Amino acid sequence: MNKKTPLYDWHCRLGGQMIDFAGWLMPLNYGSQIAEHRAVRQSAGLFDVSHMGVIDVRGADSAAFLRYALANDIKKLDKNGKALYSCLLNARGGIIDDLIVYRLENEFYRLVINASRRSADWEWLQQLSAAYRVHLQALPEMAIVAIQGPHSLQKLSPILDSSLSAAVNALRPFGCVVQDGWQISRTGYTGEQGVEVILPATDAPSFWQDLLAQGVQPCGLGARDTLRLEAGFNLYGADMDETTTPLESHLDWTVAWLDSKRNFVGREALAKQKQQGVTRRLIGLSMTEPGVLRNHQCVWINQENVGEITSGGFSPTLGYAIAMARIAADSVNSPVFIERRGQMIPVQITPLPFLKHNKQEGKYEEPCVSQ
Repeated sequence: MNKKTPLYDWHCRLGGQMIDFAGWLMPLNYGSQIAEHRAVRQSAGLFDVSHMGVIDVRGADSAAFLRYALANDIKKLDKNGKALYSCLLNARGGIIDDLIVYRLENEFYRLVINASRRSADWEWLQQLSAAYRVHLQALPEMAIVAIQGPHSLQKLSPILDSSLSAAVNALRPFGCVVQDGWQISRTGYTGEQGVEVILPATDAPSFWQDLLAQGVQPCGLGARDTLRLEAGFNLYGADMDETTTPLESHLDWTVAWLDSKRNFVGREALAKQKQQGVTRRLIGLSMTEPGVLRNHQCVWINQENVGEITSGGFSPTLGYAIAMARIAADSVNSPVFIERRGQMIPVQITPLPFLKHNKQEGKYEEPCVSQ
């Protein structure tokens, strides 16, 4: 039986098209995926992401444990109220999950993990923690709501008390504040300014209603996917999984090598891969002629099948199709084609992310493409 988030009744009331996602009933959209996408780019959008998992890590060895378990180094979290993006790897360097880790207090960290990886992550973390003085606790009683877009903080502030509002507005990206059991973080999955709020499930429906009253557009998984694709963010199970490493997934920047004495799960395998040379790479593709780029379409260079699209779709912001694809690392850059119903369609290699925000001018710059 599918699970339901604390906001399920609200999704139904708002006319959400409910689908199964990783065993959860979640809204795909509320009528128009494109309208929801544009609301986030132009104003503010509201997402229920309570299907994601929350795990607290406490204990005297919590920092040492996470420095071993994660490929990125939580030593970068030099004070409470900071967050870090990292991959959780297996011994072969394959990605078990990507996650965000928050330092909330000394010897107290919080992980937010993907819905589809709840069981796998929990079992792996339990196994790794056996040698450390730590206590892991899953928090199914918590909900997560994301408010994303250039007006997100403006819409959120009237709902919060003055002190919390001031603290949230003062946050830098990947900063967080905790008050009365609520955690508000300057994080997100859209490429926009915004926050993610972890709060008791019992508080979620009234918080959702308050945000709707502020005119925030509810958004489903469809808009969430096109937004993250434009921002060049990987999706677990599509752009990465246990058979791919960060070095093959445009995530080499998440691997912290600086401390040569730090051993972390997968380090030996990644070091060997780095020394021998990575044989696959994740790239961006764009197609300005009519059509949509779709997952698993084959990529051809010099009449050779060099890989396939891992995530593809239409970009409402750019007005044409974009995709991420994993191809052979030694492939030349052009000319590039995708195979669509037996036809070869020209595409361009495009740097990630597809959208780069010009903060000074308050607008997006289109990517440069390689012909």
